Amino acid sequence: MKKQYRYYNFIMAAFAVVLVCSNIIGPGKITEIQAPLLGSLTFGAGIMFFPISFIFGDILTEVYGYAASRRVIWTGFVCLAFASLMAWVIVALPPAPEWHDQAAYQSVFGSTARIAIASLLSFVAGEFVNSFVLAKMKILTRGRWLWSRTIGSTLFGEAVDTILFFPLAFYGSGEFPDAMMPQILLAQFVAKVLVEIAFTPVTYKAVAFLKRAENEDYYDTHTDFSPFKL
Repeated sequence: MKKQYRYYNFIMAAFAVVLVCSNIIGPGKITEIQAPLLGSLTFGAGIMFFPISFIFGDILTEVYGYAASRRVIWTGFVCLAFASLMAWVIVALPPAPEWHDQAAYQSVFGSTARIAIASLLSFVAGEFVNSFVLAKMKILTRGRWLWSRTIGSTLFGEAVDTILFFPLAFYGSGEFPDAMMPQILLAQFVAKVLVEIAFTPVTYKAVAFLKRAENEDYYDTHTDFSPFKL
């Protein structure tokens, strides 16, 4: 990035915090709510916050471009990998004889290596698809109809994330019947997209503010879209 931005680093930090918290803290609790028309809905609490990382991805790509978003995605990947490794090491350490909360601690932070790897792979794939689709749609729409780009890119990005994560993390594990996988995938995907739609007014305000403050509205007309560059 040649140009110096006022808010880019703050958004990067916020993205990393949301990502780590939603993946480390969120999955530790299963919640159930009563929704109008839909009845009882049971889901991991982290699903309420993880889609916010895609919203940050939308804002970054819309304002600063794909290359700037790519740096943030890899930063988030490293942060999540370290947090997962740290959680695994701390859970694996033998507890002191007078400390009796090992089982409770492990139930919250003791994700298996399979789940951690699935989370990392699905995150990075989904985020790059989300950013790529939004950058291309911005060119196709000539910068109009922001809602179509944020929601459209989320449809692709969250689909990739969800389709990769659940089979990689749970297929054949016995956590739930494999036959239920399609219903779970659909429910998780719909919930994540609904969060994106609900936050659309906030996304509009954030994008408008940043474009004015940073004097930037990047179009990826000559961008190298390889994900393996910094």
